[in-house]
Formats: sequence, structure tokens, C-alpha cells
Amino acid sequence: MKLLIVLVLVAVAAARPEEFYSSRYDDFDVTQLTENPRLMSSYIQCFMGTGKCTPEGNDISKWIPEAVQSTCAKCTEKQKVLVAKVIKAMMEKHAEDWQKLRAKFDPDNKQEAALKEFIEKHNA
Repeated sequence: MKLLIVLVLVAVAAARPEEFYSSRYDDFDVTQLTENPRLMSSYIQCFMGTGKCTPEGNDISKWIPEAVQSTCAKCTEKQKVLVAKVIKAMMEKHAEDWQKLRAKFDPDNKQEAALKEFIEKHNA
């Protein structure tokens, strides 16, 4: 019986991938980023691989490809709101850079509809 319980727990643990991204940046000041064109440009260059990255930018840039393809499936609700605010600001204030990022991380534009829905749902 104990063996059965252990096997079930192992199977459940193996079938369940890491649930969420690190909460390390959950209190990141998105407004400071979205309202500062120089800071936003710095992060965009980091994400594009054409500029230096802060430690935060370096961490976040590692999550971007998966987050784009899964529409932030591993993001907590708080992270989804933060991401939606940043993306909306990029689209509105840095449209050309946004198109470059979109082309890099979603070259076939497969996630466009899901991304628009994501922004509408989570942009507070």
C-alpha cells in the first residue's frame, strides 16, 4: 500500500511541471518602466539581445519565449497584470520596437489573437 501511494505521488509530481515563474519581480514598478522612455528602450534592447541587460532584464528575457508561446501560462495573476501593462505600453508608446519584439518571439504571428485577448483580460 505504501508503495502505491509513493508511486501515485511520484506520478503526480512528474506530470505537473513547474507551476509559476519566480515571484522575485512581482513587485516590480511597472509604472516607472512604462513612463520612462529611456528605461523602456533599455529593456527593449535587452530583450532583443542588442543591448546590456540589468539582472532583472536578463532573468525576464529568459522567460519571454515560453511566456509568449503559452500566453503567460506560468505567470501568476499578479505577473499577468504586470506583463499586460508593459506590453500595452510598448504597443502604444514604442510601436516600432514592439513590432520587432513580436517578430522575434512570434515570427509567424500565431499568438496575436491570444495576446490581444490576454491584454484585454489582464490590463487593469
